[in-house]
Amino acid sequence: MVQHNTIICVKINFHQLLKFQMHLVRPTQLVALAGATLFYIQSINAETSSVDPVPAVSLAEVEVSAGRLESKQFDTPAATYFVDSLAVAGTGNQVNLSDALNLAPGVVSLNRNNYAQDIQISIRGFGARTTFGLRGIRLITDDIPATIPDGQGQASTVSLTSIDHIEVLSGPLAQLYGNSSGGVIQTYTKEAGATPTGQVQTYFGSYGMKRSDWQASERVGDQSQVGIVADYSTFKIDGYRQNSAAERNQFNSVITVDPQIGTRFKVVLNSFNMPLAQDPIGLTAGQLKANPKQAGTNALLDETQKTVKQDQIGLVIQQKLSNKLDIQARIYDGIRDTNQMQASSCDPNNLSGATCTTTPPQLGSWIALQREFSGLGFQLKGRESNGSMPWEWLVGIDYDRSVESRQTGKTSYGNISSNTAYLQNIANNNDFFVQTNFFLNDDWTLTAGVRNDRVTITNTNYSSPLNGGVSSFTNTNPVIGLTWHLRDNLNLYANTGLGFETPTTSEAAYSLPSPLSGLPPSTFNKNLKAAESHNYELGAKWLTSPTTQMNTAWFLINTSNDIITAYTSGGQSVYQNATQTTREGLEWSVRDTSVGHFKEQFSLTYMKAQYDSNYLNAANVFQNVAGNALPGIPRESLYTALGWSEKGYSLKGAPPNSGAELEVDFTARSAMWANDANSVASSTNGYVAGYGVFDLKLHERFAFGKSLFDAYLAVNNATNQSYVGSVIVNQANAGYFEPGLPRNWMLGLKFSTPLQ
Repeated sequence: MVQHNTIICVKINFHQLLKFQMHLVRPTQLVALAGATLFYIQSINAETSSVDPVPAVSLAEVEVSAGRLESKQFDTPAATYFVDSLAVAGTGNQVNLSDALNLAPGVVSLNRNNYAQDIQISIRGFGARTTFGLRGIRLITDDIPATIPDGQGQASTVSLTSIDHIEVLSGPLAQLYGNSSGGVIQTYTKEAGATPTGQVQTYFGSYGMKRSDWQASERVGDQSQVGIVADYSTFKIDGYRQNSAAERNQFNSVITVDPQIGTRFKVVLNSFNMPLAQDPIGLTAGQLKANPKQAGTNALLDETQKTVKQDQIGLVIQQKLSNKLDIQARIYDGIRDTNQMQASSCDPNNLSGATCTTTPPQLGSWIALQREFSGLGFQLKGRESNGSMPWEWLVGIDYDRSVESRQTGKTSYGNISSNTAYLQNIANNNDFFVQTNFFLNDDWTLTAGVRNDRVTITNTNYSSPLNGGVSSFTNTNPVIGLTWHLRDNLNLYANTGLGFETPTTSEAAYSLPSPLSGLPPSTFNKNLKAAESHNYELGAKWLTSPTTQMNTAWFLINTSNDIITAYTSGGQSVYQNATQTTREGLEWSVRDTSVGHFKEQFSLTYMKAQYDSNYLNAANVFQNVAGNALPGIPRESLYTALGWSEKGYSLKGAPPNSGAELEVDFTARSAMWANDANSVASSTNGYVAGYGVFDLKLHERFAFGKSLFDAYLAVNNATNQSYVGSVIVNQANAGYFEPGLPRNWMLGLKFSTPLQ
């Protein structure tokens, strides 16, 4: 009888999800679906609570970094999300960080299916404007910054196959990480266990996808003081669209040395090589409707593509000075070489509305970047328990530097025809930060912090010295919050703080052409200001049981001088400041593993992001945008994952149990705009309809003694929904759209075994 009722409940919810997918996503539908999902969760818990008890994961014990001070996730006075290694592995081939972040509330994680431009991630609207890589978000891997001082970051360099866990932090406390901290993503590589272990996995799938990974870990030394994890992975795909093939090779290793109790040295080594990443670029509305598989205007003629090579080494030292005092120091160094061919914006057939002004019409552009980046940091953390009010504190400094040589020129039919500019961009930051937690009593915790940032961007134009320039930005950003521990299983909190985001060197690299046509000149845009934000957050965290947690957060972000796109041509963009923007929203998430055989995860975000006032564009033309939605940000985002495990889900840190696992994932996003004008005219159709996509996943694991064999099968976009996966914000020729994949499949095989 129990099984019969459970099956009926699943059928009802699956029917509702299918119905939901067929319509434009609306808030009322999201609320209805949320209620249905919670009803499903509660019915499963009630009906199976006495059946086959299996040890479950205690969510109360998960620890994350809140600001700069570590604490249990449940007690953090901020919106945080934790993704463990099993969840990352469950995404499939573990290539795109976006797949692992879908469940994080407030995060819009879009896969461009374009490996030349990387994925698009925004947190509470920060980062949505980027046409490549990460902006407005800090990315940190194994305590080493993966975001350079001006705010640029690349998610492709994260080795997902060797991940232990991922932490996502949003809200005011994220501002304690410095410039461009609209949110913080931290990834950590797994540590070597007591037993030497080897692992190999391979994936095959649609569009010629091939993925392989080899991994080994071991502890060595007389007392196993040295732990070594080494991971090498490859990836190759022909691509769904024309001109979208890619190839990657990646190595990641973390070596830990513990010479004595309280002392640790951690060496981080990683290398990323992408010898080929063709760029299909964006499509116009007409091109998308005619054939979503085609490449954009001139992509084939100009042979658009990118190559990347990056190597990095880092050292992190942790030393416990006493029971109340710890220090951490880090130093790192790396190089990154990028070469890119970009398409001409000229359209000989005028299909995109961009008439030709150049001869020959396929006069594209190329960029070659050679970047050296390095940095160091130091922080001292203490705990004070004397007196009636214990408290903890942290003080630290960060210094980071990036030196980038940039060459640009023109191409003709994919061949370099000229070298038009040679520049050097330097970005550095010199920051100081403090954070404290005052435990006022058993019911109240006060959190306060401040960060002073000094960021300098220097552009030296060796081809035209007068076109260079320097911009300096200094900001002091305070943060304060209060947590009310209302009950042992219920926390309420409120935070507020200031933040800022400087333009990146690439955003300041170009100025408007005169007249307003053709490629923008390589003239440093010294008029760009840093965007400044006021952040407010109210939240609640409720542990209905040790294995069931509900989180909700309301946020309001008022930003002045927001950085937006002013003009784009030939893949090169000019930026300017808007006057005032607002992002306001509500986040809600549920995670339940109270019944060991089942897991349910749910994440809903409602966000209204808009321009508050009009402004003059870079051409001094009045822009009537007050009340318009910020582009690239859907108002509603929903993600659900319903899973069943034959032998139950394993404890945190333990290997997965053998047997079968089934999972149904549903991702939905409402309509969004691709341009500031929110225009729907046929020539500039910047509207993207909402959509819902189902993914079906099956694992079958077999244990052979201490070895484990894992077979994985996934059918993504199972109902073959047509949708736009991401947008290129404010693209000059209305080539906004990057189509999502139709129904596709993936098969994976993984074998892991002790090496002794």
